[in-house]
Amino acid sequence: MTAWTRWCYRHRLVVLLLWVGALVGLGFSASAAGKDYTNVFSLPNTDSNRAYDLMEKAFPESAGDTDTVVWKTDGGTVRDPSVKAGIQPALDKIAKLEGVGGVTGPYTGAQGAAQISRDGRIAYAQVTFNKQAESLPKDLIQKVVDTAQDARRDGLEVELGGQAITRVQEPPQGLAEMVGILAAAVVLFLAFGSFLAMLLPIGIAVFGVGTGMFSVQLLSHTTDIPDLAPLLSSLIGLGVGIDYALFIVTRHRRGILRGMDPEDAVVVALNTSGRAVLFAGGTVCIALAGMLVTNLRFLDGVVIGTALTVVLSVIAATTLLPALLGFLGPRVLSRRQRRRLAADGPEQEQASGLAARWSQRVQKRPRTVAAVALVVMAVLALPVLSLRLGAADQGNDDESLTTRKAYDLLAEGFGQGFNGPLQVVVSGGGTAGLVKDIQGTEGVAQAGALPPRQGVTVVQVIPKTSPQSKATDDLIDTLRDEVIPEAKVQAHVGGATAIYKDFASVTGHRLPYFVLTIIGLGFLLLMVAFRSLVVPLTAAVMNLVAAASSFGVLVAVFQWGWGLDLLGLGKEGPINAFLPVIMLSLLFGLSMDYQVFLVSRMHEEWVHTKENARAVRVGLAETSRVINSAALIMVCVFMAFVLSGDPGGAMAGVGLAAAVALDAFILRTALVPAAMHLLGNSNWWLPGWLDKRLPHLAVEPKEEGTEAVRAEDSVSVVHGYVRTADGDPVEKAAVTLLSKGGRQLDHVMSLADGSYIVSVPGPGSYLLAVTAGTHGLKARHVVVGEGPLVYDVEVAEGDLDAVN
Repeated sequence: MTAWTRWCYRHRLVVLLLWVGALVGLGFSASAAGKDYTNVFSLPNTDSNRAYDLMEKAFPESAGDTDTVVWKTDGGTVRDPSVKAGIQPALDKIAKLEGVGGVTGPYTGAQGAAQISRDGRIAYAQVTFNKQAESLPKDLIQKVVDTAQDARRDGLEVELGGQAITRVQEPPQGLAEMVGILAAAVVLFLAFGSFLAMLLPIGIAVFGVGTGMFSVQLLSHTTDIPDLAPLLSSLIGLGVGIDYALFIVTRHRRGILRGMDPEDAVVVALNTSGRAVLFAGGTVCIALAGMLVTNLRFLDGVVIGTALTVVLSVIAATTLLPALLGFLGPRVLSRRQRRRLAADGPEQEQASGLAARWSQRVQKRPRTVAAVALVVMAVLALPVLSLRLGAADQGNDDESLTTRKAYDLLAEGFGQGFNGPLQVVVSGGGTAGLVKDIQGTEGVAQAGALPPRQGVTVVQVIPKTSPQSKATDDLIDTLRDEVIPEAKVQAHVGGATAIYKDFASVTGHRLPYFVLTIIGLGFLLLMVAFRSLVVPLTAAVMNLVAAASSFGVLVAVFQWGWGLDLLGLGKEGPINAFLPVIMLSLLFGLSMDYQVFLVSRMHEEWVHTKENARAVRVGLAETSRVINSAALIMVCVFMAFVLSGDPGGAMAGVGLAAAVALDAFILRTALVPAAMHLLGNSNWWLPGWLDKRLPHLAVEPKEEGTEAVRAEDSVSVVHGYVRTADGDPVEKAAVTLLSKGGRQLDHVMSLADGSYIVSVPGPGSYLLAVTAGTHGLKARHVVVGEGPLVYDVEVAEGDLDAVN
């Protein structure tokens, strides 16, 4: 990393121009090519997929998107001449628009009568476009909406529903991303205190997400990419892009504050935190690739899009960021920090404040902290017992939207099941008897066969219950398991509702294999990184706890409806079937980032001291602030996607925000360190035979330049606490280790809890000197053996202690 980082730093203008050229070039190419996103719910060996294949073969022309215009009159019926005179001209005008294949209304033909409700107050017309919804220009869709709604008048309500209509009621593109970036900017400014430093993570995220989004858009022309992929790509890309840059910039600023030259500080930051970012990005991609285990084609495009955006964000953080840091130099610090550095000289690295006090509290009361954290997580996880997978539809939209109003009008006029008809596709004969049996089935409102073609007949079945109702799921099972076998015909149940049910069923069956895969991969990675069996086992358990709690929050909000009105997210319903796989992948990847960042510092302290309590305390004190800042940024970015206008995106945003918040603020800050205190030295146990066979992986090597303050060829340490006579810890006490001849071997400052650690080159007799401000000087001879020496120092006010 060193040579590459120096090249990027010294050729910063070239690097910046290359990235700007890549962003502009990809953006121009993507704009010229357009979008070709495709939602492919292909579920091999499922009944709905067989029904779809038969329909595609017999009715290949039904390719365009079909939307609905619905109207309701308050007085009289929709057959009244005054109503017809207002609606029919609008329908005729819509039919003449370029891009509209045809309009089927209730006022023409024998079939039209079926498009009027029994009480005559509600009717609908079907608008068939010549392309799928995602490929239609928005101005065409807006013309259809405006033309239909121009027919409104007092006593006549006109609404529109369908996938195409959804596109024109979405918030402005990029609104969610912009709100997330602004919220992250506030957190970064509070963390850094510098406007220029705040801009760095934002800039890296913009370049990473921008190039990723444009690349995904271009890839949509060569492979099946669902329309959810770009939304999730931007959501994850913003989160990881800002977080990864935050880790590196924090380490770089720390190096400058400790007196390093800006170029050397960049090299150290990339050679430490940069390596951790590469490892973290790799784990996120591995977790995303775990979705391929489910063998669900719909998720393949999601994997491609999100993984590509994460990779580009990592590349931006390790190439563009060093270049931008080169432009800023020492201005990456705030003015106050630069003035203090010039006046007081380099700072000593230390942990103090709230983080250090919390770390001490966890060490003193690990059982209490662990118990409280477990109770909180368990309570939040309880709703997951009611988890029901399905699919959100326009019945879950906000009540103010025309799609929700059209959905409710159709349900009012034609029954709740009208918005999700089932299609029983029959190959061969026996249709008449089957239709009669279906009509007599409990839960069926009406059923009728369409004209056959090429030996295939489609029976339209309207359930009595809504598409998201469990009773509709039960009806599908009844048709498949009882009605069709008893009729002795070759038939399959299809339609959107049946497809979503099968998707949920397949996802539920394959989910355990997926969970085992990503948990197993995480266990192996952490075992190699930290040379321990207990640390990765603890991480695996914590990941499962975090998953259960975050899904509990998701069920309470979206399935039970708690807080939906506050968030403006419409009506409650089942959890999207694809969400568990996506959320578990991302939760695994992101939690691995925090786990590595936290435990790597603990592991470093353990290697030096072999004292578990100190390792856990120091690791938590020195990393919790950065982890919490990174998590807060993620939460802001994810919650902003509630504004995306996409129910699936909003659901993913809330779920991931809950998962990250619980993982960082409860698990990594409280439960993990408390558990590690309780487990003691067993945290770091690894059988000797296994240790010899495992490869060595340095997640974050020691910083360059530490040799200046460490004894050469150090084989042991002296560590302990500096306290007053009353037992109070002494912070910022200068602790110096000297040889018999008076040569300084190591020099450190005590932490907020009074702890210190100095390196010793080998067994022997040394001089330990402690200077603590008004407490004076205390010096003692210490004799170090083969292992670490624990030596506490007590200082008194105005004390001066001579060494004999």
